Amino acid sequence: MGLGGCIILIAAGAILTFATDWDMQGVNLNLVGVIFMIVGLIGVATFSSIARRRRVVVPPATPVIDDTRPRGRDGYSDGYGV
Repeated sequence: MGLGGCIILIAAGAILTFATDWDMQGVNLNLVGVIFMIVGLIGVATFSSIARRRRVVVPPATPVIDDTRPRGRDGYSDGYGV
């Protein structure tokens, strides 16, 4: 169940608990709505903890060292002529 499903459960539970006055024999709709909201909140908490663990930390890129230039001193490549 994704985040959207959890939010739908919370909304449906709130509607059943606070916005309806139906009476069904053998079913307490207020209790069913509260159960939906609790299950939705547990789902949101679980989803957010799993999503936090799934984030990948990318280490910074290592600098590339260019070893192809010659090592001899010509007076310009040692930093004084640039």
